[in-house]
Amino acid sequence: MQKFKVTFLPDNKTVLAEKDKTILSAAISAGVYINSVCGGDGVCGRCKVILKKGQVSQQLNGIITEEERKNNIYLACLTNIHSDLEVEIPESSRLIFDNPNSVGIGERLRDLYSKAEDIQPVEPKLKEGLFKHSPFATKIYLELPAPTLSDSISDLERIYRALRTYEDFPVIQTGLFNIRQLGELLRDSEWKVTLTLGKRNDTVEIVLVEPGNTTDKNFGFCFDIGTTTISGQLVDLNSKQVLGTKATYNQQATFGNDVITRIVYAGQSDGLEKLHEAVCNTMNQIIRELVQENKIDLNDVNCIVCSGNTTMIHLLLSVDPGHIRKEPYVPTANFLPVLRAAEAGININPRGLLSCVPGVSSYVGGDTTAGVLSSGIYQNDKLCILIDIGTNGEIVLGNKDFLVACAASAGPAFEGSGITSGMRASNGAIQKVSINKADFEVGYSTIGDKKPKGICGSGYIDLLSSMLEAGIIDKGGKIKTEGKRIRQTATGKEFIVCFKHESDSLSDIVITEADIENLKRSKAAIFSATAILVKHLGLSFSEIHKIFIAGGFGTYLDIERAIGIGLLPDLSRSKFAFIGNSALAGANQILLSNQAMAMANTLASKITYFELSVDPGYMDEYGQALFFPHTDLTKFPSVRF
Repeated sequence: MQKFKVTFLPDNKTVLAEKDKTILSAAISAGVYINSVCGGDGVCGRCKVILKKGQVSQQLNGIITEEERKNNIYLACLTNIHSDLEVEIPESSRLIFDNPNSVGIGERLRDLYSKAEDIQPVEPKLKEGLFKHSPFATKIYLELPAPTLSDSISDLERIYRALRTYEDFPVIQTGLFNIRQLGELLRDSEWKVTLTLGKRNDTVEIVLVEPGNTTDKNFGFCFDIGTTTISGQLVDLNSKQVLGTKATYNQQATFGNDVITRIVYAGQSDGLEKLHEAVCNTMNQIIRELVQENKIDLNDVNCIVCSGNTTMIHLLLSVDPGHIRKEPYVPTANFLPVLRAAEAGININPRGLLSCVPGVSSYVGGDTTAGVLSSGIYQNDKLCILIDIGTNGEIVLGNKDFLVACAASAGPAFEGSGITSGMRASNGAIQKVSINKADFEVGYSTIGDKKPKGICGSGYIDLLSSMLEAGIIDKGGKIKTEGKRIRQTATGKEFIVCFKHESDSLSDIVITEADIENLKRSKAAIFSATAILVKHLGLSFSEIHKIFIAGGFGTYLDIERAIGIGLLPDLSRSKFAFIGNSALAGANQILLSNQAMAMANTLASKITYFELSVDPGYMDEYGQALFFPHTDLTKFPSVRF
């Protein structure tokens, strides 16, 4: 196949593209991102480019005016390459979230962007599910018989007929983009083509038709879109192999640490669009890096599955989340249709598909559904609890017979945000702490054995427990002693964990009384929500067979310390299992199996949402949990301070 050199200005990026490929397709391969929300159907008119040099052919429509044609303006998605080209992409056609500085939110966003590569992803620790391998996007190679006078069905029907010899698809459909090019493409390829199929339950869409056999190039992404962190995996859809996992800060954090703050911001002028751009920019960064590292063409990335809380999914799709925080707390949608990734601003194959894991309610989203799916608690005979400790803490209780979920506003403290020396679990984060009772000297270990930069969530749990054991703080969290590591500030006392000269920090690494109060409220929110959910169903913790802990704590959490501060119930330690990023694991299963996608829909319909605020005992339980470990010490018989 003849190839031509295409140079994009003002980026000065050059790529080799096959003859008759569209300019949009070449731009994607070059890592140059052009706005094309219709996914290459030629109807949105946002991918206008200026041809500076070279020969092209175009499919005419009414979007490009006669005056624009005279000025060599073309739609990138409907313009085919016939020679070496030089193409200018005007500012109006650029995806503004391609540049982190262009969002206009200053140094904080640039800081988040530059630190992204330092974040270590929380890998799922669950075995592959038992679902049949039937990926969201599948490629099938066809060698079609050429039409004759005795076999004169249309080109499209010929493809449909051949497809049904593989599987009896009830409904097959495709878009106008494919139909327009079908006649010439089939004949030029001598009736040998590869179809990319996107599955939507019983409906199959022909996403793309390519000449020749390209079945060995079929990739997809799965994402966990967290309030603080976004994690993504690149997956070979043929082999099921995970080719890479990355995590970055969610750049929406610039607009607020929690979902309520972001919902409020979304209601401001341009607020929704800025939040949408920030999450897209974060996801596109992960896609860009993993594709480049694995030397994959973006055009071969055909689908994405996203899990996330309800607010994050609304913001990803630029859907107003305002009613989530207003009584009666109803989202716009929990079950969303499959759509083109380009419509959401995600840069893969322009016609690639995006599916969002269905949610349960305003505060229990698709990340919880994915966690229930991957943990398998819905199949268990015995009672289990799934606790996902993040900015929004979700708890699910049940088994194969029933599932009930609630949400606790834990805040981002245990994710290292909003705390004086807090940081995510990345290189240099203090993860383990011990304190000598005699002189309060501190021992610690860091992730990656690097010089300490700050303290991550599991480090804070260790630190609080050690301070309690050493008698530095009382059960209310107040610093009650004196010493060289304890100093008075204008806002209260603080304890120095690591002096500046021993660290890789610009200041001493400390924990303040305000930090302790923040952490205490976060742990109280998680424990009280779990306790009330168990009590509401007429159960006791002793009846629980297994407690699955999901999220970043699964890597570094010390179970004794977590029970010691009252974050988790005081049960046999064998009942606890750390499963890592269960939301990402569930999204991976859905990406690789249509059966898993169907089960996710079933689970989202089956899970009952319990609103904590309507339980008259919740605030009492929360108030009692605002001590270390609790005001009722009979609930923590093994804890001794």
